[in-house]
Amino acid sequence: MVPEAWRSGLVSTGRVVGVLFLLGALHKASAVVRYEILEERERGFAVGNVVTDLGLDLGSLSARRLRVLSGTSRRFFEVNRESGEMFVNDRLDREELCGTLPSCTVTLELVVETPLELFSAEVVIQDINDNNPSFPTREMKLEISEAVAPGTRFPLESAHDPDVGSNSLQTYELSLNEYFALRVQTREDSTKYAELVLERALDWEREPSLQLVLTALDGGTPARSATLPIRITVLDANDNAPTFNQSLYRARVLEDAPPGTLVVQVHATDLDEGPNGEIIYSFGSHNRASMRDLFSLDPVTGVLTIKGRLDFEDTKLHEIYIQAKDKGATPEGAHCKVLVEVLDVNDNAPEITVTSVYSPVPEDAPLGTVIALLSVIDLDAGENGLVTCEIPPGLPFSLTSSLKNYFTLKTSAALDRETVPEYNLSITAQDSGVPSLSALTVVQVQVSDINDNPPQSSQSSYDVYVEENNIPGVPILNLSVWDPDAPQNSHLSFFLLEQGAETGLVGRYFTINRDSGIVSSLVSLDYEDRREFEITAHVSDGGIPVLTTNISVNIFVTDRNDNAPQVLYPRPGRSSVEMLPRATAPGHVVTRVVGWDPDAGHNAWLSYSLLGASNQSLFAVGLHTGQVSTSRAVQDTDVPRQTLMVLIKDNGEPSLSTTATLTVSVTEDSPEARAEFPSGSAPREQNKNLTFYLLLSLILVSVGFAVTVLGVIIFKVYKWKQSRDLYRAPVSSLYRTPGSSLHADAVRGGLMPPHLYHQVYLTTDSRRSDLLLKKTGAASPLASRQNTLRSCDPVFYRQVLGAESSPPGQQAPPNTDWRFSQAQRPGTSGSQNGDETGTWPNNQFDTEMLQAMILASASEAADGSSTLGGGAGTMGLSARYGPQFTLQHVPDYRQNVYIPGSNATLTNAAGKRDGKTPAGGNGNKKKSGKKEKK
Repeated sequence: MVPEAWRSGLVSTGRVVGVLFLLGALHKASAVVRYEILEERERGFAVGNVVTDLGLDLGSLSARRLRVLSGTSRRFFEVNRESGEMFVNDRLDREELCGTLPSCTVTLELVVETPLELFSAEVVIQDINDNNPSFPTREMKLEISEAVAPGTRFPLESAHDPDVGSNSLQTYELSLNEYFALRVQTREDSTKYAELVLERALDWEREPSLQLVLTALDGGTPARSATLPIRITVLDANDNAPTFNQSLYRARVLEDAPPGTLVVQVHATDLDEGPNGEIIYSFGSHNRASMRDLFSLDPVTGVLTIKGRLDFEDTKLHEIYIQAKDKGATPEGAHCKVLVEVLDVNDNAPEITVTSVYSPVPEDAPLGTVIALLSVIDLDAGENGLVTCEIPPGLPFSLTSSLKNYFTLKTSAALDRETVPEYNLSITAQDSGVPSLSALTVVQVQVSDINDNPPQSSQSSYDVYVEENNIPGVPILNLSVWDPDAPQNSHLSFFLLEQGAETGLVGRYFTINRDSGIVSSLVSLDYEDRREFEITAHVSDGGIPVLTTNISVNIFVTDRNDNAPQVLYPRPGRSSVEMLPRATAPGHVVTRVVGWDPDAGHNAWLSYSLLGASNQSLFAVGLHTGQVSTSRAVQDTDVPRQTLMVLIKDNGEPSLSTTATLTVSVTEDSPEARAEFPSGSAPREQNKNLTFYLLLSLILVSVGFAVTVLGVIIFKVYKWKQSRDLYRAPVSSLYRTPGSSLHADAVRGGLMPPHLYHQVYLTTDSRRSDLLLKKTGAASPLASRQNTLRSCDPVFYRQVLGAESSPPGQQAPPNTDWRFSQAQRPGTSGSQNGDETGTWPNNQFDTEMLQAMILASASEAADGSSTLGGGAGTMGLSARYGPQFTLQHVPDYRQNVYIPGSNATLTNAAGKRDGKTPAGGNGNKKKSGKKEKK
């Protein structure tokens, strides 16, 4: 733009120009915009539109916070953010800013934020003729001898004009006279001075004094001037004036030179003799007043020394005027000039100014994000003013310089608030002087958090063991979960989720505190109802986006002895009379009390004892088998009707018990006849709807049989297809990993509760398979009851269940391998002493494993295809655990199989295969078959 003063004709040259210079070809912030303006402009005068010249968006100027920075404390310029105009903010005096320098330029830095950008601007301050020339004295006095020859020159006082260029001092004029002429000279530094030249010899007798006027003129329009009166006194003869050996002396001195340091020695000579030839040196009247404080001159020797402290940053060059005068009556004088150049030393440390800081910085800030803008100033010159900045190594930041003395702090690596939440960056600025000086400033950069860490747990899954019958609402688990993010992102919320297809576990059984992660049970857990729960703890934080973590929680319910034994046989509430022939020998098995306990492990181990009887000496009860046998022969004195009370007690702590009552009738006739009507008058008391139940049972059995046959056919086909490859596969070892498994139910009569079932798995390669036991997850094992039913006699099975069917899986007469030798039997039936001391298994797992193995062995022995190996009394266990392991180590559950009314024992199935008839049981079996038909 063109200032108003220029358009009005006050300035003849120049106009305000906005020129964009590219200092760097690749960085936008390297652009420099230049303006020109006259000094002494009024405040608010528009310099130029920096928004237009820099190509910025005027609408976003206020939001981006455009600022003007300069290297001085005074703010000469400001920018109107609404119009983009840069205007004068303070008085501009070119002479104050730049002194006598021919060019005066004010360098400005324009900073805009969001994003952070830096621009450079230069304002050239042009001089106007606002200063008059001035003389250092109000009047100049000269004493000139009349003997001075024409042509002699007398230096005059020099005027000083602070303006520069055409507005500076240009010439001198002298008032009209007949003796002197004025000659204007130019020094080496282009300054002008005047000399008075004598053109006509003076005559003291004619004119003892003269009065002249010296006028100094500058080149301004209109020109400014100053006058100096010159009073000349004509003296009598002193023919020779002192002369310096050179009119200009040059010297260099360090700015830190101590006082007394020699600068230069001037020398003048005078051809006169005596006092007229003795010279005295002194400072000329042209010198500045401050010069006398910095330098000292010896009046006799002419030695110039340092008196005060020099400062290169204040004045780089000193002009010293020295005059020499003799001691004649009319002293003659001469003048010379000394230029003292002050050399810079590194005495100024760099100064760091942080102009803008972007903090806090998000931890996901991209590489190269500008953090801060720094300006560094060193008042020294040359190498002493060359400054470098650096930060400690190993930090995710870097310093780059885009403009001179300006540095940009950027990110150079990824930030992680969880590792370092805050940086105190020590920025060191160091110059290149010797010795080097440095400055240190600390920039604090905070890292703001983002939600980049999911909740973390000390373990991915928890196994919790809770004893059944627990108190609802009592905590059972406290999840240890934390989030390393900041508090607003690390607020955790806990939820429970269900695993698999099974639903309803969370709302019915368990709950979790949403804030603390404490898991509690809503109801009292029951081991016999459910043993294991699988749930998932879902943990989410409070960040955006929400991050989650799933923790698997397995809750295992442990058993307590909270169930008393139950009596299976004799059935409670139903009358049962056992027949005992009077001629029975001692050791005769009368019947067997069958009990079971819903608990597991040691809590389910049962023991039997005779609590009360009409005749305590007549009967004995097996401790672990529950079989009731005679301990002596029946005598005539024994009452014909005996009532026995058997105590069934579990092995829990505290122990729980129940009682079973038996009625034994001593009869005179044979047990076979009595077996025809075992219940006395019970048939007359049968339910009147017996026909309906029989028909319903027949239908159910028929349907079950059809489904079973179909399932067997499908299974056989599937087994046949797999056996072709399985039988060919090599066997690496006896204990190899089993292949496809065959599942067989131990008891599937359909008349017992599902929780009394036990399941055994065999691999399809049954020639070498191990026996596998599947632990159920929801049903109780109830090993005591099922083992008792599994090993009982068919007739006894019907007595227990009240059904006319045989035990499932019965395909052949019992094998004699099932029986124990007398030495192997731990109880009454082996030793006839009424004391059973069988060894208990050590834990629940061993109990269930042994029970399953015994069931599998018995099943294979029943159909004559046992593959477990081993001889009599081992039931195949010696092939698995070694020859030393026999059934002496476990309680005898199979020695008590008894057919009521008979002394028959199980026979060897091998005898049947060999064509031999088992001893002692054929007759009774035939009769039993007839009874079953009836």
